[in-house]
Amino acid sequence: MTNLSKIRNFSIIAHIDHGKSTLADRLIQVCGGLTEREMREQILDNMDLERERGITIKSQTVRLDYTASDGETYQLNLMDTPGHVDFAYEVSRSLAACEGALLVVDAAQGVEAQTLANVYQSIEHDHEIVPVINKIDLPAADPDKVKLEIEDIIGLDASDAVLTSAKSGIGIEDVLEAIVQRIPPPTGTREAPLKASLVDSWYDPYLGVVILVRVLEGVLTKGLNIRFMQGGTQHLVDRVGCFNPKRTDLPELAPGEIGFITAQIKEVEQARVGDTITTLKNGADEPLPGYREPQPVVFCGLFPVDAADFEKLRESIGKLRLNDASFSYEMESSAALGFGFRCGFLGLLHLEIIQERLSREYDLDLIT
Repeated sequence: MTNLSKIRNFSIIAHIDHGKSTLADRLIQVCGGLTEREMREQILDNMDLERERGITIKSQTVRLDYTASDGETYQLNLMDTPGHVDFAYEVSRSLAACEGALLVVDAAQGVEAQTLANVYQSIEHDHEIVPVINKIDLPAADPDKVKLEIEDIIGLDASDAVLTSAKSGIGIEDVLEAIVQRIPPPTGTREAPLKASLVDSWYDPYLGVVILVRVLEGVLTKGLNIRFMQGGTQHLVDRVGCFNPKRTDLPELAPGEIGFITAQIKEVEQARVGDTITTLKNGADEPLPGYREPQPVVFCGLFPVDAADFEKLRESIGKLRLNDASFSYEMESSAALGFGFRCGFLGLLHLEIIQERLSREYDLDLIT
């Protein structure tokens, strides 16, 4: 079990293309999470679509062991968050599971509007924010101008901002040292009743629903009977572990740790993101303050080209919903198009990505 003072939970806030996923890859590499051979670009973006478009859609998490300059080994839990405005809900969930954040800004482009929204969310959570100025090896890089921008626009002291180039691997150790020195450790006690927040859930064909949790109080172990406080359902935990970045089973998750559990849950619907997990007996009294429900803003009808594919569409939409809490749908029928679904999305990019995943992963021809 890791001493609480040696744990650091942090996320990376950045605008698209400011080098967030590359920085995450480098941190994993330096901490020895992957060998040179396994190191492929954007290791945390494990959907093909994410890698192709160069954006992060789902929040991913990875646990790294880092030996700092003081000779101590720290457990770093990195939550990789999306940078695009459509995926703001994913960001809010990841941020709530952390105590600090790295704010990555492109040395040539400076602060962008979308970054601001996520930074303010992070400040709302009382995070320690460490400014990181990336791509300092670009010809157009102007770190001093960017430092001033961070101070003027966001109001953060950037005098000790970390200067890096994730692509060339410059300054990566400095980033790790800044995480250890400046981001506070989590709090929590092992003896208290279990309280864990459900950060994300997705469907795995072998394990059923995999749940990403951040333990705040108490200990999560295999064989524990747990209850979802908002959902009201009960489950038996059959696997506990973390990603480093490969899936690794662990005996327990202690306070402050981030990892995953499976509990033979078949329906992703039962594992609502933002729910609080506690034990069936002697559980916590109050759930954690809930996350806001995501509000869809773009609506679109999805109908199968071949009416015989309706059941397949229903099943695949259900599976995607397992992985994406911010996507909603209801059945509708049309005289011309037959049966289909009216779906709600957070934005046009979100709609495009869901459409593309339906046609790629489930081989469906759709009319929208």
